[in-house]
Amino acid sequence: MRSAMRSVVWGIFIPIMVMLIAPHVFPSGLGITVLSQIGIAIIACLSYNLLLGQGGMLSFGHAVYTGMGAFCAIHVLNKVGDGSLGFFMPVSLIPLVGGLAGMAVAIVLGYITTRKSGATFAMITMGVGELVFAFALMSSPFFGGEGGISGNRVIAPTVMGIDYISPLQVYYLIAVYTILSAALLFAFTKTPLGLLLNAVRDNAERVAFMGYNAHRIRYITFIIAGFFAGIAGGVSAIHWEIITVESLSTARSGGYLLFTFLGGTGFFFGPVIGAILMVLALVVLSEFTVLWALYVGMVFILMMMFAPQGIAALLVKIFQRR
Repeated sequence: MRSAMRSVVWGIFIPIMVMLIAPHVFPSGLGITVLSQIGIAIIACLSYNLLLGQGGMLSFGHAVYTGMGAFCAIHVLNKVGDGSLGFFMPVSLIPLVGGLAGMAVAIVLGYITTRKSGATFAMITMGVGELVFAFALMSSPFFGGEGGISGNRVIAPTVMGIDYISPLQVYYLIAVYTILSAALLFAFTKTPLGLLLNAVRDNAERVAFMGYNAHRIRYITFIIAGFFAGIAGGVSAIHWEIITVESLSTARSGGYLLFTFLGGTGFFFGPVIGAILMVLALVVLSEFTVLWALYVGMVFILMMMFAPQGIAALLVKIFQRR
């Protein structure tokens, strides 16, 4: 018990210290921007791994929930800025709007998609993702067409003098949501529902034989994953101040899938590694070569051939041997 408590304390303390110190290690504008994107990607990949790693649900449409959260968040941000919302809402709470939007979409779409599992579930999520993406292109009033919807986080009323003009303030807001989301998702994996989700992943028929409803377990998990995906979309709306329909695309969902696999779905910190690699590939590697996607694909193939459990499993093996 004492060892478990020590692990939890260090597991919370170390990420907090890293995220507090990181902007001072990389103080440039580019460094803070990259760190902010890493925080957003960590939330998105952790929420995706709740489906894939914990529940065995291979989804090709996870970007639907991050994107819908982002669009709803930026619309609320604009309404807060022009005073048409009807009540005061600080910018720091806007990501919660994205989380609620992602959860609402997951409630509607998840009931259908989670009725099946395995390859059927994957194909349904792909179809839903393409359907939502096509609908977004045709619904310009809400999604803004190919130009997207832009906002301004600075025009909203300030709280305690925080106006989010500085990228550093935005980074620390993202860091708070990243730490809280990671802590809550980790806590969920230790709950009875989280353990039942692992059982459904391993043998759904046996879970049903024990008297539990496998569909209900998958559905509730899908809703929770949609909420945290919406949180990721909400903080990205504040960070970028513009959201386009590309955030709903299957390519974005494929990115979450690929880098979560690279990080390692069997360990909680695996998606964190994958999120860091995703941002480094999209932001840093793409600046050095136009063939960055080719190199990422080659690395992915090699990992699946020789280390299918991901980078996290390799690190664990190295530490165990030492």
